[in-house]
Amino acid sequence: MPRPVFPLDSSRSFTDQQIVGHNRWHPDIPAQVHVKPGDSFRVDCREWFDGAIRNDDSADDILNAPLAGVHVLSGPIAVSGAEPGDLLIVDILDVGPIPQEDSGPLAGQGWGYTGVFATRNGGGFLTEQFPDAYKVIWDFQGGTATSRHVPGVAFTGIVHPGLMGTAPSHELLGRWNAREQALIDTDPQRVPPLALPPLPDSAILGSLSGADFDRVAGEAARTAPPRENGGNQDIKNLTKGSRVFYPVFVDGAHLSMGDLHFSQGDGEITFCGAIEMGGFMDLHVDLIKGGMQTYGVTENAIFMPGNTDPQYSQWLAFSGTSVTLDGEQRYLDSHLSYQRACLHAIDYLTTFGYSAIQAYMILGAAPIEGRLSGVVDIPNSCSTVYLPTAIFDFDVTPGPGGPHQVDPGQGVPKASA
Repeated sequence: MPRPVFPLDSSRSFTDQQIVGHNRWHPDIPAQVHVKPGDSFRVDCREWFDGAIRNDDSADDILNAPLAGVHVLSGPIAVSGAEPGDLLIVDILDVGPIPQEDSGPLAGQGWGYTGVFATRNGGGFLTEQFPDAYKVIWDFQGGTATSRHVPGVAFTGIVHPGLMGTAPSHELLGRWNAREQALIDTDPQRVPPLALPPLPDSAILGSLSGADFDRVAGEAARTAPPRENGGNQDIKNLTKGSRVFYPVFVDGAHLSMGDLHFSQGDGEITFCGAIEMGGFMDLHVDLIKGGMQTYGVTENAIFMPGNTDPQYSQWLAFSGTSVTLDGEQRYLDSHLSYQRACLHAIDYLTTFGYSAIQAYMILGAAPIEGRLSGVVDIPNSCSTVYLPTAIFDFDVTPGPGGPHQVDPGQGVPKASA
């Protein structure tokens, strides 16, 4: 096992650990750990809500989830010799649930969860069709996930970090805040909001204290979106065997990671849409000096996908175009066409006896493939959703006998308010 450099004790909260991480992006958050190019090491990661979500049959914890405090990240980790303009090479040697803890109250101890946020608390990709809060619990056995809330489904997870990235420079942070505030200003009362501005409330900033804490808390960027530094990209194929090339914006690079997922469908369409969990990452780092200019990677990491994906060979694909549900034509709107493809998949699965929310949860958690299939044929963009048929314990393809009827069981818990 690689040397542990960022250990977490499951019996203690994130802010009561030997090393305290952070939940905001800012160049002045001090590095908690120092490593050298060529080092391999282990990092423990806490589930993104730090234990606020429980293994039960209620979705009230999702309804009241403390979004101001996410994501709890392990780091920053300083890499000796890293300078602005370099590329940081990060190899994911291994990633998985909390080791040797197969049961317990924390997601990652033999279980994880998928949630749909209520519209007022962030919503999801299909929030107009699913405006309420829901939760599904998934149990892990080996590399397979099953759920008492979605019967008839079992799939191999593609375990990955939803979030990993380097710290922004002061200049880059300023650009983020300016452009996101400008977007908010176009519709400041929108629900859910167009973006999330800096928020001192619930900020965790490593070892900072006093006036430095107050200043950084008022400037630091929230971790919800992906940005030029990587961040919350939610790429399911960024997994064991991946090699990532991150732009370096500050001395030491200041690498951080968290938001581990046992599995996820492309797009993480329910927002809390992966199977969320805590766990560990084994990493190896190196540097390409001056690599940003040499390879033209001035923003946004490039990566080599992992090599341990489950081998599904048969798929059922659904397509959608950029036409709204009430028949309005939109011009090459790929966001809309992917929504329509997902809704077509949900409609199809309900003919087998699943509720619409059960079908939505399947698309968020199972390793579906989402693709832009046509982006040039005006006026319609075409997007497709590929559903692996082997995840079901019945034949999910069309046939002369009609759809098999699954027993939906107790169904998906919905929040009480």
